[in-house]
Amino acid sequence: MTEIELQAELNDLRMSKEAQPLFDAVKRHIADNVDPITEEFFRLGEGRADRWSWAPGQLELLEGAKNKAKAAGLWNFFLPHGDTGTPLTNLDYAYIAAELGKSPLASESLNCSAPDTGNMEVLEMVGTPAQKERWLKPLLNGEIRSAYVMTEPGVASSDASNLETSAVLDGDEWVINGEKYFISGAGDPRCKILICMLKTNPEASRKGQHSQILVPMDTPGVQVLGPMRVFGADHAPQGHMHMRFDNVRVPRENILLGEGRGFEISQMRLGPGRIHHCMRTIGKAEVALDLMVKRGNSRTAFGRPLSQLGKNLEVIARARVEIEAMRLIVLKAAKAMDLLGNREARVWVSMAKAMVPERACQIIDQAIQIHGATGISHWTPLAELYADVRHLRFADGPDEVHYMVVGRDELARH
Repeated sequence: MTEIELQAELNDLRMSKEAQPLFDAVKRHIADNVDPITEEFFRLGEGRADRWSWAPGQLELLEGAKNKAKAAGLWNFFLPHGDTGTPLTNLDYAYIAAELGKSPLASESLNCSAPDTGNMEVLEMVGTPAQKERWLKPLLNGEIRSAYVMTEPGVASSDASNLETSAVLDGDEWVINGEKYFISGAGDPRCKILICMLKTNPEASRKGQHSQILVPMDTPGVQVLGPMRVFGADHAPQGHMHMRFDNVRVPRENILLGEGRGFEISQMRLGPGRIHHCMRTIGKAEVALDLMVKRGNSRTAFGRPLSQLGKNLEVIARARVEIEAMRLIVLKAAKAMDLLGNREARVWVSMAKAMVPERACQIIDQAIQIHGATGISHWTPLAELYADVRHLRFADGPDEVHYMVVGRDELARH
């Protein structure tokens, strides 16, 4: 393929004809099976005695929506070209994930929630038959949840080569010691398996010191110290947990792919995982813009609708422009993964990851502003949306790292 042909192909961002019926079915599923239960789901969870459990009736509601999705074939969309998922490209899934981002329960209703999506991708790509049977199978069926254990409080974790939590081979067992934090989903009672990034060979090269090892949540020595609060919220019962590993022993065969291949696995996992977050974030920005316009048109001050006061009309226009720009960069990153592979598409992924949460945060902030004090209250979803999107600017690597990837590539062109 010539360079001109490659660029033309990269810029063809159309959804496939095969995906269109699935896209329409997802929108119907959200409208018919997810939106009607969402308010009741969260109402049931209010004031529960144990914040780190689900209230009676909550999971039953969610399982009902999941069963309807599974029966309709709307399941595991995030595995492009996989044997176990719906055969969608990354580009096709981009369109669907943007719809999922508009609803807080939609992703899980289709078994497309982080961090399970990335963990399932890793297990499908590099898991042994035994690992797949024990952990991937129930994850694909939506029967359990999982967590990804990487970030540490004592080092600059944006450079993963700094990670110090150790795994030392003792006979046929890995012995794990160290401390991790911001482990999303580890508080959920359904979380049964952890994929842990651990230092296994301090003497190896910088990118060969770490491995990824499966650790069942109920292993002796796995300690949940408590939740990290994100803008004051503990996000119970899933949480973002502070954890300690105290002489945790797991079988030697729990390692993924092989010793010293942790960074290799991370690159497999983070390309699609990061782009999934960006896809859903576009849906959240759409929700914010919709609320901004409705509020601006329904409230009057100084004799005019808020949408016509000051620069508000321009703010609304710029939000639409930004959303469409975000959509194009995400679609192109998804197409690059399909066409070039995750590794070669990393610059496009970093462009999307640097741009989308930053711009979406700005749009949500502007929607808050046009709502006045109501915008920072529990009367709208905007405060929660802002906190969610703002934390993405750390959760998948800080903005600076993504801009560094893009900048280095640009310098290399010269």
